[in-house]
Amino acid sequence: MGHHSPITGRVAVISSKAIGDSLLLMTVAHNLQLNGATVTVFGRHIHALRKWFPGVEVRPPLEPATAQTALADFSLVLALHPTLDLTGTHPRVVLLDHLCRSGSQEPMARRLFDFCRNELNLPVTQNINGLTAPADLQHRKHTSRVIIHPTASTADKCWLKSRYVNLARRLRRNGFDPYFVLAPEERAGWLDVVREGLNVPAFDTLEDVAASVYESGWFIGNDSGIGHLASNLDIPTLSLFMRRGIARTWRPGWGGGQILIGSSFIPGARLKERFWKYALTVGRVERAFARLRHATAQVSTQAAPAVTTPAFVRETV
Repeated sequence: MGHHSPITGRVAVISSKAIGDSLLLMTVAHNLQLNGATVTVFGRHIHALRKWFPGVEVRPPLEPATAQTALADFSLVLALHPTLDLTGTHPRVVLLDHLCRSGSQEPMARRLFDFCRNELNLPVTQNINGLTAPADLQHRKHTSRVIIHPTASTADKCWLKSRYVNLARRLRRNGFDPYFVLAPEERAGWLDVVREGLNVPAFDTLEDVAASVYESGWFIGNDSGIGHLASNLDIPTLSLFMRRGIARTWRPGWGGGQILIGSSFIPGARLKERFWKYALTVGRVERAFARLRHATAQVSTQAAPAVTTPAFVRETV
């Protein structure tokens, strides 16, 4: 898809059902708007964070029965994945899921930026998505707070619960304040963690989660949307992945951080996906977190989300 004339008029951006994908696609929305397009974003997660995207019109997700009418006034419709059947709803629909399958060594955040620059040929581009925290929040206010996100969209992405709990105990002994971030429907499976005295705060909205993450010092978690959110808010992240190939595409790509491949010493993709969570020890994660802290200390810490490429993104073993 190459565009040699400016994209003008009204553009609809249909965000994903996933938090991370929704944040990633906002890079395209931001750059289109930066170049004069009138952008409207449809999606549940971005609608929940609409106050964090000032100047962008954000609407609730489209309903299949009314999508054609809702999109009638737009000149172009963009989506990362075909999460909604747009067949017949609009004459000009562009899906960007080919970027997920490209042979690029760059993460999706960079691929979408490159798409804006090289395929849309936008004259002005920024490697950001416009996410802006409210002024009453203080970036990394609680420097010892470590956000732990132990769940993900699928169980195969999740490191073992018992090891996350053990990691939290060790962090607490070392002076950190681990905070488990869970969706409301996930809390019932973690009540034993609450009884142990570890912090499992209740969040009513995604905006509440974002505020807590923004004021925290660190993030450790699975390959998940909350990891992308933390990176987007320039919180140093340690992300645990099952395979290097998955990490290459889906690692957080905004703020500085590190990735840890749980299957580094396991042969074969199937075995890696099955056994990575057992092979990855608490000690390895602890050592990776120590390296993350050291790397963070070597770079200047900004008081607002990063606006260019990450200061550092390293794979650690």
